[in-house]
Amino acid sequence: MKFNKLLQIIFGFVLFFSISCTSEYEETITEISYQNGYFITNEGNYGQPNAEVSFITKDLNLLQNDIYKANNNNENLGDVLQTMAVSGDKAFLLLNNSNKIQVVNRYTFKKLGTITSEINQPRYMAVANNMLYVSNDQYLGAKYVSVYKTSDLSFVKKIPFSDTAERVVSAGGNIFVQNATYGFGNTLTKINTTNNEIDGTPISVPNGNINKTIAYNNNVYVIAEGTANSYLYEISPAGTITKNITLTSIPNATNLQIDGGKFFFSSANKIYSMDLNATAAPTTPIITAVDGGQYYTLYGFNVMDGRIFTSDVKGFSQASEMNVYTTSGTLIKKFTVGMGANGVYSN
Repeated sequence: MKFNKLLQIIFGFVLFFSISCTSEYEETITEISYQNGYFITNEGNYGQPNAEVSFITKDLNLLQNDIYKANNNNENLGDVLQTMAVSGDKAFLLLNNSNKIQVVNRYTFKKLGTITSEINQPRYMAVANNMLYVSNDQYLGAKYVSVYKTSDLSFVKKIPFSDTAERVVSAGGNIFVQNATYGFGNTLTKINTTNNEIDGTPISVPNGNINKTIAYNNNVYVIAEGTANSYLYEISPAGTITKNITLTSIPNATNLQIDGGKFFFSSANKIYSMDLNATAAPTTPIITAVDGGQYYTLYGFNVMDGRIFTSDVKGFSQASEMNVYTTSGTLIKKFTVGMGANGVYSN
């Protein structure tokens, strides 16, 4: 549903004034339908319950921060909002240091429930066959994927891993788990969603350590880093590597995204693009972003709808700045969101 003129006026009032007061000075908040826009996940500071979600309309003109608190009686969302997933009318908000997944209606952001069963240092999640798959990776402890029904949020199964359980993606009806993190590891594990069992042996990429795994058009795509070159891989739903591209002279590549028939990725503070059918690496970046230091540069990076979203998290010392570019690299918008903006999701 698109915002009509009246709704835009109401939303604009909420964005800039947040509340209206009755004659008794009671705070009331106008309800908003969060459609035709983008959710921005703001991680917050580790050890503090200041994670939040921002929403901006597709035209990038109307912004509302901290929408969970605004729609749930001033309740804090939690500690370290790692990632988000959307399925049906639900949005799943994974709170890493709160050891929970908060579930809300994706259109009103009203709380529907909370998942805590078999959640221990959760990392990422994906939905397949009406089930939610969540990776859990406790430091020096258990590593597994926990499975839940999206319909009633009930626990289904725990799938143990002997190696790292990090990013989770859905492709061709199967789930793929990245067994690599922080520049270490070169394998993926496939889960058959008909029986929720590990299917076959781990899939190993021949070169580089995996930095990011994504799904696109029923295939899995992996970007792996090396010290001199990096590598892009396409993997079929069956688990076979079908494409291997060397990103010559681009070290430590990460932040892989696909949009409009192109790959987008980064190396340090440089953003590159290349056609999906290209066989050679690009030589010139399309954007040179703010260098936020070793751990914070391009902390948030997403590409969708012909736009590149990047975040400058200011070293987690203040609110994040979100920058929006065209896919050719022209800056079109800047706006301020919450602490530690780490991702953008279309709604």
